[in-house]
Amino acid sequence: MQIYLPIAELSVNIFLLLGMGGAVGFLSGMFGVGGGFLMTPLLIFAGIPPAVAVATEANQIVASSASGVLAHWRRKAVDFKMGTILLLGGMAGAGVGVFLFRLLREVGQVDLVISLSYVIFLSIVGVLMLSESVRAIRIARGAKAGRRKRRHHNWIHGLPFRMRFPQSKLYISCIPPIVIGFCVGILASIMGVGGGFIMVPAMIYLLRMPTNVVVGTSLFQIIGVTALTTILHAVTNQTVDFILALLLLIGGVIGAQFGARASQKLRGEELRALLALLVLAVCVRLGYDLVVTPAELYSLGEVL
Repeated sequence: MQIYLPIAELSVNIFLLLGMGGAVGFLSGMFGVGGGFLMTPLLIFAGIPPAVAVATEANQIVASSASGVLAHWRRKAVDFKMGTILLLGGMAGAGVGVFLFRLLREVGQVDLVISLSYVIFLSIVGVLMLSESVRAIRIARGAKAGRRKRRHHNWIHGLPFRMRFPQSKLYISCIPPIVIGFCVGILASIMGVGGGFIMVPAMIYLLRMPTNVVVGTSLFQIIGVTALTTILHAVTNQTVDFILALLLLIGGVIGAQFGARASQKLRGEELRALLALLVLAVCVRLGYDLVVTPAELYSLGEVL
């Protein structure tokens, strides 16, 4: 059963889109990730123009992040003050990112930049996750590992413009959260991701935030950034396909329920290892598409 996507300007099998949404939703529920860094490449593989895939996936992330924030808010695990500082930086980054996106689209290089960005970031994240999970598996199997003493302060804590964050029990400069949010905002607008796979480690290891409030605070910031990104893309670039977003969202909500149940049958380090392998597989496929000779060397494009 085919459905026409007006913004992408092509017909796609509706069950394929629902299945993709369900598959990524399953992985989201299983691994605890937003799934944007997996869904956007899958949409590109399915023939969706990268510009439309990026803007539409940002729209889907808004809904999934909102439900996550509500769950963490009920457990009082959201630092709204820290989230607001991160959001301010993220909104500025999203504005800059959408502007860069438009410039790249006008010169005809946006597809290449999106693919290269995914190859670079997915390869880095995949390798780091795989090495960490393999090390955790070895430790779990009885290998000896020396414990490093955790430093409670680093150079970031010496920066000016300090603020108190009672929920996170921190007294640090507002500069690092703004910079982190700014970088994630650019990634969200160019790559169509929430940025949680970068923000969460940064909040834990750089800002030294307690782990129990990191995820909820990250999702709170992601809601604002991806919502602004969706609006800016819709107004500036006209690349948000709401029919596509709706189908992906329906499949994602259903798949996440099954993924959450499946996650209970595997250990944490095994889940991270599987996710790392999946990330690297997507990275290899994107890299292959960049170097392989296309079936058609020339194509007609719209003159902007």
